[in-house]
Amino acid sequence: MAGEGTAEGKEGPKLPQKRYFRQRAHVNVFNDMNFDYPERPSAQDWSAYYPTYFRPSAHSDAKRPSSPSGTHSQAKRGPAAAAETLAAAEPAKVEFADIGCGYGGLLVALAPLYPNTLMVGMEIRTKLVNYLQQRIEALREFQHEMLAKQTEGNAVEWVDVQAKLNREIAALAEPQAADQEELHDNGETERLVPGHYENIASMRINCQKYLPNFFEKGQLSKIFVLFADPHFKRRKHKARIITTTLLAEYAYVMKVGGVFYMITDVKDLYDWSVKHLDAFPLFERIPDEELEHDPAVPCVVNSTEEGKK
Repeated sequence: MAGEGTAEGKEGPKLPQKRYFRQRAHVNVFNDMNFDYPERPSAQDWSAYYPTYFRPSAHSDAKRPSSPSGTHSQAKRGPAAAAETLAAAEPAKVEFADIGCGYGGLLVALAPLYPNTLMVGMEIRTKLVNYLQQRIEALREFQHEMLAKQTEGNAVEWVDVQAKLNREIAALAEPQAADQEELHDNGETERLVPGHYENIASMRINCQKYLPNFFEKGQLSKIFVLFADPHFKRRKHKARIITTTLLAEYAYVMKVGGVFYMITDVKDLYDWSVKHLDAFPLFERIPDEELEHDPAVPCVVNSTEEGKK
């Protein structure tokens, strides 16, 4: 019998199954919980999350698994000059944040559309973070296996990103069948995509307490808040992810001209969010005609579990 780790006994990457990572939707964000967070944004070590873009810190004790990188340099498309990025005077920075990312459907959908943009999913529920990081690692491994095949001279298909986006737009009007959703959610396992999912990661954190610890002033160009916990009871409204206090923090970490995306299927929460956003002086509503040309919008509507219901 082949021993563990031998060529004969080696198994290929496997995507995690959601049914093993279910967790209750409601979490008390005011409870004292243990989180790892930096004292300031410059102290955050991102190398464990984006190994292609960062060298590990000399003082890093991160235990998050990293993706194989031996064949990545053979890619014809993907993170532009990833090797050069490591030595660049200006290191790469996270630009998109998905707050309350859940199972990560949005990040997986956005990754090929913005292959050179680092995105992080921030989630307070441990099981969902574990699921998403395992999913990302598996997708990276699938991509590296295909890159290795391409290096050996085998024909490997690349995803047509624009065609994929067009299908996302079409799916807004025609929901997918239940047996197709899981495959759609999981990302590409048989075709190469720009970026190879090296530009996305997940972390467990309470954004309502520690968001400014991770991002500098004006760092983020997009923030996503999709299908947030509505906290229906009036005494729980202070726990909602959109409040005057939190909008001030979002405005601080966002670039001038950055975009804040919000979607919900709860009318009361929608009205609450719109009221607070309209009242906050540093945000202004984007006209619908501009949103028609935003490639992130179809993903916002269609890529999450809630968006497909």
